[in-house]
Amino acid sequence: MIDQIKIHVKAGDGGKGLVGWRHEKFYANGGPFGGDGGRGGHVYVEVDTNETTLAKLRYTKSVKAGNGEPGKMKKMHGADGEDVTLRVPLGTMIRNAATGDLLADLTRPHQIVQIAHGGKGGLGNYHFATARNDAPEYAQPGEPGESLDLIFELRLLADAGLIGFPSVGKSTFLSAATNARPAIAAYPFTTLEPNIGVVELKDGRSFVLADMPGLIEGAAEGRGLGDTFLRHIRRCRVLIHVLDMSGEQGDPLEDYAIINKELGSYDASLLEKPQIVVANKMDMDGAEDYLKMFKEAHPDLKVFETSTQLHKGIEAVLNEAEVQITRAREAEQAALKEQEQVVVYRYEPKRPDFTIENLGNRKWKVVSEKVDRLADTVDFNKENDVFAFAATLTKMGIDKALAEAGARDGDQVIVGSYVMDYNK
Repeated sequence: MIDQIKIHVKAGDGGKGLVGWRHEKFYANGGPFGGDGGRGGHVYVEVDTNETTLAKLRYTKSVKAGNGEPGKMKKMHGADGEDVTLRVPLGTMIRNAATGDLLADLTRPHQIVQIAHGGKGGLGNYHFATARNDAPEYAQPGEPGESLDLIFELRLLADAGLIGFPSVGKSTFLSAATNARPAIAAYPFTTLEPNIGVVELKDGRSFVLADMPGLIEGAAEGRGLGDTFLRHIRRCRVLIHVLDMSGEQGDPLEDYAIINKELGSYDASLLEKPQIVVANKMDMDGAEDYLKMFKEAHPDLKVFETSTQLHKGIEAVLNEAEVQITRAREAEQAALKEQEQVVVYRYEPKRPDFTIENLGNRKWKVVSEKVDRLADTVDFNKENDVFAFAATLTKMGIDKALAEAGARDGDQVIVGSYVMDYNK
């Protein structure tokens, strides 16, 4: 199963503003007439309910949205860059690969999020006309679009999940309860990826049931396949714990304790989920004896007896699962309403656009992502571009901040990858 991939995404760059002049009859000195550049394309991610894995994106290493077109004459706006939409399965989580921050958790059908913003288009030269300079030779370059590496991680969304050791009958239970057709054989790790199906009860109610494979002792530390799929279990509202009560695969008492220990080791909150205990293979010799010992050891547990091979006892488990799922859904809704009703206002001071760093030896550095991005768009071989860039820095208050920090005429100031001389 393809459930985790890494993709580099790049939003489109904004188009350049145009330096243009009005040349029309009866307008001998028409003045600046250059239009603005178009916005760079955004990158979106959308839930596609027809997708169940990330396989279609497996060989996609990078995605780039379209760049904005340059501005045009007659103050006409350049066309915006073409947006790009990646389609992923329900339950996909998106993280920033560099920081690990969760950017999006796609839990609703057809949910769509903007994951990378296109750069703004540059302003045309007609914006820069002033009384002193009515013929500006300057237009802004477009801003670069956002660029980042993303981790896409799929965590299945299921109402109920089947857990237990390999070969206890989980896949057979799933096939008997739904229309899913998982691979079934009498050896461990027949199921190499989660299988999912829809349970339809006689009264018309339904829910999603998933078979979670690969749990063995030490799964939480990476043994077997368990750590690969334990994260999927966190998305299940109810857990159906299937035990081989015949003793063929080992002592069911020990199996029950080991599986719960692995769940708790991976994520303690998994032990708080409703858990339905299923004593499977009750048609086999020795099952009654093991069941008696299990009930003596856990007198408070309600145990459902089944034989998935003979399709016996399954309906009672499914009805109980529906009851538990309904309760879990109601609890989720109540918690959501409570969060909506209780609004906590916290004052968060605005982060400064820049900071001034003293490097010593009359050298200073302007630390600012905003200024760095702007510097990357400036052609330092053009005097007008440099003048406009310096004016922007002054408007932002960087000149004043340098003076207050102790900068003197002739000091060197590092802005992005460029070194500039400081003059008051």
